[in-house]
Amino acid sequence: MELRQLRYFVTVVEEASFTRAAARLHLAQPGVSAQIRQLERELGQPLLDRSGRSVTVTEVGEAVLAYARTALGAVEGIRQTVDEFTGLLRGRVALGLVSGASIGAFDVPALLADFHDDHPRVEISLTEDTSERMLAALCDGALDIAVIGLAEEDPLPGIALQILIDVPLVAAVAPDDPLLAPPGRTSVPLAALGDRPLISLPRGTGLRGVLERACAQAGIRPRIAFEAAAPPVLAQLAARGLGVAVLPA
Repeated sequence: MELRQLRYFVTVVEEASFTRAAARLHLAQPGVSAQIRQLERELGQPLLDRSGRSVTVTEVGEAVLAYARTALGAVEGIRQTVDEFTGLLRGRVALGLVSGASIGAFDVPALLADFHDDHPRVEISLTEDTSERMLAALCDGALDIAVIGLAEEDPLPGIALQILIDVPLVAAVAPDDPLLAPPGRTSVPLAALGDRPLISLPRGTGLRGVLERACAQAGIRPRIAFEAAAPPVLAQLAARGLGVAVLPA
C-alpha cells in the first residue's frame, strides 16, 4: 500500500469521477484507475462502485476513507512540522461558512486575504453550506474549520467549539402587524407565533434548530411558510407582510 494510492482513492471519492480526479491530480486517468485497482487487490475488497454514471464509494470504501484521510493528514502534518523549523508554512485549509456570516461582524474576505498575504504557500478553500452538513464535513475531515450556527453548545464529540458571537433571536414583522400592539411593545411570547406563518432559514441551520427546539419546548408546531438562506431576505419578506421572520437581533 502506497500513500499515492490513498491520495488517488480520496480524490476519486471527492470528485465522484476518475476523469475529474485525474485532472485534479494532473495525471492520466488510466494510471489513477490502475493504482486504485492495485490497492483494491491488495485489500481484497472493492472500494469503489463503478457501475453508475458517477463513481460512488462502497461500504468497505466508506470505512477505509476515514483512515486514508487520517494517513494523508499525518504525512502532511510531518511536512508542516519540518517546515516550521525552516520558517516555511504551507499546506491546505478548508473553511466552511454559513450563509450571511460574512455580513456585519465578520469580514471573512479581509480575514482570508490577510492570512494569504502572511502565508502565501497555504492553499485556502471556502464553501458555504448548512451548519448540519458542515458539522458532518468536520467529522470526516473534509473541513478543517467551520463558522456555523448552533442549537446545542456541545454539538458532537471530537469537535472543538469556540463561540464567536452570541445574539438573541427576534421576531421581525411589517410595521402594521398586530404583534406590535399596543404601541411600544418590545417582546412577545413564543406561543403568539403558533398560528402565524413563519419565515426562517432552511432546516439544518443553527437558527432553524434553535427555533424548532424552542417551539417544541413551548408545545407548538411552527408553520414555516417561507425559507431563504440569507437573513436579509427573511427580513424583506417579513417587511412585505408575508409572515413573521425569526432572525438574529
